[in-house]
Amino acid sequence: MTEYYQVGTIVNTHGIKGEVRVQSITSHPEERFACGSELMWFNEQETKQELLTVKSHRVHKSFDLLTFKNYDNINDVEKFVRGTLNVTADQALELEDGEFYHYDIIGLSVYNESDELIGTIKEILETGANDVWVVQRSNKKDLLLPYIDAVIKMIDFDEKKVIVHVLEGLDD
Repeated sequence: MTEYYQVGTIVNTHGIKGEVRVQSITSHPEERFACGSELMWFNEQETKQELLTVKSHRVHKSFDLLTFKNYDNINDVEKFVRGTLNVTADQALELEDGEFYHYDIIGLSVYNESDELIGTIKEILETGANDVWVVQRSNKKDLLLPYIDAVIKMIDFDEKKVIVHVLEGLDD
């Protein structure tokens, strides 16, 4: 079974010539959405899928606008709205040292500096300044940890754990 990684969500159509508005979650949209790139579309329930080839890409406001080969008008692309765009693991782009994909971080166990389990990373929120890691804890509210050096002390992918320093005021 092929493993897929989400790179964006189609949030709406744009105009009448088959263009769609994409909320991107990839750090390199210019490469990911380059002309000729192949993306697997899944509907909201992930019961339908379709292989799409990017025909054009441009940025408008905070969205990536895409057209796909053989889909030339709004009627052809309306069915894609609210679906996700995905790539296979072998399409993943090479990252620089110290960079990682969200799927590498989500699911890691979070420990404090005394090696006490805090919880598990369930989501990453992208903000303007830095990412925020959402840590799910048992019988407590989620803990929001900014991805900054003062908080995230070590990431060990082999052990599937993160060591953090919870700054005063983060855990109220």
